[in-house]
Amino acid sequence: MYFLLSPMAEISHRAFRELIEDFGGCDCYFSEMISAGALLAGGPFEKWYIDNGPIPEKHVFQLVGSDSEQISRAAAILDRLECAGIDINMGCSAPLIRKTGAGAAWMASIDRAGELISRVRPVIKRRLSVKLRIGYKEDFEYLLKFCRRLEDEGTELITLHPRLINEKFKRLARWDYVGRLKAELKIPVVGNGDISSAQELVRRAFGPCDAVMVGRGAVRQPWIFAEAKKDKKLTSAHFNENSTTEKHGISETKIEEIGLRFLELLSHYLPPEFHVSRSMRFFGYFCDNLKWGNYLKNQLNRQDSLSGIDCIWREFFRNNYEQQPSSDK
Repeated sequence: MYFLLSPMAEISHRAFRELIEDFGGCDCYFSEMISAGALLAGGPFEKWYIDNGPIPEKHVFQLVGSDSEQISRAAAILDRLECAGIDINMGCSAPLIRKTGAGAAWMASIDRAGELISRVRPVIKRRLSVKLRIGYKEDFEYLLKFCRRLEDEGTELITLHPRLINEKFKRLARWDYVGRLKAELKIPVVGNGDISSAQELVRRAFGPCDAVMVGRGAVRQPWIFAEAKKDKKLTSAHFNENSTTEKHGISETKIEEIGLRFLELLSHYLPPEFHVSRSMRFFGYFCDNLKWGNYLKNQLNRQDSLSGIDCIWREFFRNNYEQQPSSDK
């Protein structure tokens, strides 16, 4: 039973990984996506993107790009750093990424994707993995053919986010695709999507996959992996589609402390240019733990400095909003 942190733009950085580690960590941390072109060009912020802390041996660098040669050269550079592996992003559905031929655009051509892996595999010694989606339409045979080509070219692990490329998060992930793909491939298959609680994480881990990756659920609940580890002693017999386990409570005082701890880590590990954007991304999910969360998000979004965000966060709890009736839902 393995738990992985998903690669998330502007979220899966060193500060957030440190926050997860505060609670006991997970089995593997994926970085936010690293632009192959920017890395090769020596971009001014790349040293923060390739920070492999807090546990380098559990860290996976994820690369995004549209050019096979650039990606292979960037992979070779990252492979020289301490890490658990190199991951190729073939699942990002953001229009701006796909328009360049990167991310999920790789899934349009089996040959193009296979050629990319054939270039990367010989130049790295670490584990090579790929994260992808179902594809442009529901066609399991195409997905299987695509993944088998990746496997044949040397991919050692595949993470499937089982949504179509054009689908948003409102559409539930099709976890049956994870099981079907796992049954057909020789390499490990990781499932990712709609993990909203530690109980769901453990239940999925007992399902037909080799590991479970968590994204947004870990931002809302940075303690999700710690809670899931407490439930590891349970056996698969305890879980089915409708089963639940006891919910571990997090007090309002603890929520305040976690928010302050995140801001401290952000200030310590990331440059000032990143502080506001990364705070907005984190609190955009983390505030969902609060009864007046939407109000607080709006207040935080008006700030243009880390100190301003810190003041609003503290003031919210001093004003004791959580004890008032909610009209925020």
